[in-house]
Amino acid sequence: MKVCKFGGSSLADSGQIKKIIEIVKSDEVRKIVVVSAPGKRFDDDIKVTDLLIECAELALRNDPYDDVLKAIVDRFVEIEVGLGIVEKVSDEIQKDLTSRLLADKSHKGRFMDSMMAAGEDSNAKVVAAGMRVAGLNAKYLNPKDAGMILSDEFGNAQLLNESYKELAKLADTEEIIVFPGFFGYTKTGDVATFPRGGSDITGAILAAAVKAEEYENFTDVDCVVVVDPRIVPDAVPIYEMTYREMRELSYTGFNVLHDEAIIPAVKAGIPIHIKNTNCPSAKGTRVVPDRDAQHGQVAAISSSDGFCTIFCSKYLMNREIGFGRKVLQILEEEGVSFEHIPSGIDNMSIILDEEFLDDSLASKIMDRIKNELDVDNIYIERGLSVIMIVGEGMHLTVGLSALASQAFANANVNVEMINQGSSEISIMYGVKSEDRINAVKSLYKTFFGDK
Repeated sequence: MKVCKFGGSSLADSGQIKKIIEIVKSDEVRKIVVVSAPGKRFDDDIKVTDLLIECAELALRNDPYDDVLKAIVDRFVEIEVGLGIVEKVSDEIQKDLTSRLLADKSHKGRFMDSMMAAGEDSNAKVVAAGMRVAGLNAKYLNPKDAGMILSDEFGNAQLLNESYKELAKLADTEEIIVFPGFFGYTKTGDVATFPRGGSDITGAILAAAVKAEEYENFTDVDCVVVVDPRIVPDAVPIYEMTYREMRELSYTGFNVLHDEAIIPAVKAGIPIHIKNTNCPSAKGTRVVPDRDAQHGQVAAISSSDGFCTIFCSKYLMNREIGFGRKVLQILEEEGVSFEHIPSGIDNMSIILDEEFLDDSLASKIMDRIKNELDVDNIYIERGLSVIMIVGEGMHLTVGLSALASQAFANANVNVEMINQGSSEISIMYGVKSEDRINAVKSLYKTFFGDK
């Protein structure tokens, strides 16, 4: 059995959905199909999930939302007509959306999750109907009926381990199951979603549960390349990489696969195969437990904006037992997670996601660290980008850091922070956001320029 997941670009319109129907037809072991909500049909188009968010926010403000609701339903009507579906799934979708919009709004997170999940849920119904029109024995399956039970952390839910026992029963299916990605249900029956892009997570969970031979993740690229193609358009392709490499890269800007999607596959030892819906015969990229890596080889380079650092220093910090724990406790009490904490003997840099740290909260955290821990100096620096070079072959390689440092120097980029993980398959650098593009181009030239 294979589990295959199709992203929003693969499901944007009826023409794209016809392609995925042919892909499923071409391999009889593709038994579980996970679908996202319809994505953009053209550059200036709006994703269905974004329309649902807009509609939900209007409803929360008690503003008219009929026009946005109509635009959402019209997208599914257009797909329905294009696939030749006669059973009017769109009528059921409109009724369902109206019911969600009229539901209790006292808990914003719960209401938003219910609305956002409607894109995947509705699309799964349409895709299943389209497959039946094409002669496939396909059925839509609701995550609640399948036993996908999540925590009640709305917008950031986690699978409860007890779900695997029920989900494993899907391995016995004779039909093709069309399963909506991105969401599940809490024990109290409320819709809860994974983080945005969580259809990847759904696919990996199902692949692990049924012990699939492979988890196919279909997107709109032939394969993964070693650096963001928007920075280096003709970047070198990667045909095979390890779980650890993909996990590190996904965290800092590799948008091909959600970083949390790798975890269920890792635990089950299931290969992930990234393929192109528009060119399914392309080799794609396989993500596997282990691979042969050349000594000193860098697999890829990733980068991401949107970080900041809180720097604090205190003389004899290293002698103060529990200092690090106290800093982390302050962050925990203020509801903020940290990304990295590189440190020296008398100083510490706390790397944080700027999205979750506005000026007011940053000021409060710094005041607490200064007053409660009596630090000598503390300040925040915003506009930081993180760049990661990753590769299993980097392990214990002499001179690799020197090559990277020379690449930064060649680009006239000052490095603000360096952090190497204990796994030694990655080195992370912090630079000013305005220097990120030039730094990545220089690193690419250094490590891949002759390939």
